[in-house]
Amino acid sequence: MPGVEIITFGCRLNAFESEVIRKAAGAAGLHDAVIVNTCAVTGEAERQARQAIRRARRDHPGRRIIVTGCAATLAPERYAALPEVDAVLDNEAKLRVESYAYPHPPTLRAGPSLSRNAGEGAERREAGEGLSTGRARAYVQVQQGCDHRCTFCIIPYARGASRSVPIGAIVEQVRVIVAGGCREIVMTGVDLTAYGADLPGRPSLGQMTRRLLAAVPELPRLRLSSLDPSEIDDDLWRLFADEARLMPHLHLSLQAGDDLILKRMKRRHSRAQAIAVARRVRELRPEAAIGADLIAGFPTESDEMFRRSLDLVEECGIAFLHVFPYSERPGTPAARMPPVPPPVVRERAARLRAAGTARLAVELSSRVGHHGEVLVERPGIGRAAFYAAVDLPGDEKPGTVQNVRFVAAANGRLVGARW
Repeated sequence: MPGVEIITFGCRLNAFESEVIRKAAGAAGLHDAVIVNTCAVTGEAERQARQAIRRARRDHPGRRIIVTGCAATLAPERYAALPEVDAVLDNEAKLRVESYAYPHPPTLRAGPSLSRNAGEGAERREAGEGLSTGRARAYVQVQQGCDHRCTFCIIPYARGASRSVPIGAIVEQVRVIVAGGCREIVMTGVDLTAYGADLPGRPSLGQMTRRLLAAVPELPRLRLSSLDPSEIDDDLWRLFADEARLMPHLHLSLQAGDDLILKRMKRRHSRAQAIAVARRVRELRPEAAIGADLIAGFPTESDEMFRRSLDLVEECGIAFLHVFPYSERPGTPAARMPPVPPPVVRERAARLRAAGTARLAVELSSRVGHHGEVLVERPGIGRAAFYAAVDLPGDEKPGTVQNVRFVAAANGRLVGARW
């Protein structure tokens, strides 16, 4: 009997939620279906989702096609109107077992996908218990939604206000996942550094992380997803300096390197603060690497403003760069600002990517001759503590950690030899 195929677009949070969807659909007895978990960050992400929906109907004419995720939450009527689509679920409904039980209404709509009560956290914990058994790495959602309103971003309208998973629920989920064989946890959320503001006692992300590591000593590796540089708390900095199990890799949500553009984006940090954060990362952990997000061609961005973003790649030493060509999101303040011509946006994005590629090559070359622990993700491929992909000898079982010597760097990867 054909099973359920899930096609995922977008962020790590969506990847996590796709696994929750898989378990929920299985518990409901759903089969012979394709579920498309959409993203609304850019127009390109939505275009690719529509392509995937059409392709799924061509390839599987008899299967039920269900569309969910942020794009479907923001415009359910748009996706319900597609002739290929049988049902549309929003970000709350997609995580419920009953949403996948027959019969489906043509469109299901609901509110934000993570409520404020502990009961919902318990439900999400149960859904996550089987997500990562036997896998090398697993994503754990600890926060949802966003209270900020960056002028370019539509996601708060799809995800709702910031909500945090209670610490006890996170600890229990991580224990189950580690017991199943997973060696690295990646904590994820829409606005991860906002963690705890809605919980009793207002625990910070750093306090929660310290308690998690203390409560689960059997967890070998913990990694954080994207951080707002203006919200990294003192506890997290101390933990980053002192705790070897917290990986020496921070990914920063920078978005731009020009102060006026940052102001027009309604970001909460300056260029100088971004550089100071990058410097502090390396002062605390010299072996650390930095990743970041940058947007190319934000409205009103001049050549000089763009040059400041381009220079930021080198000034911050950004080895793992995610570049987003600006994509107008209807209903956001930035959509009303004077746009940069699309060919210029594409050219600037290409220049940023080239700078990121060059910086990664420098970073990897600097590691050759050194050694480090590498988590085997699949036979012959691993992940260094500082996040680089590593080609490995042999066919070690995924989930094992090897101490290797880095002997070469090529094509955006390191080559490791047994140490």
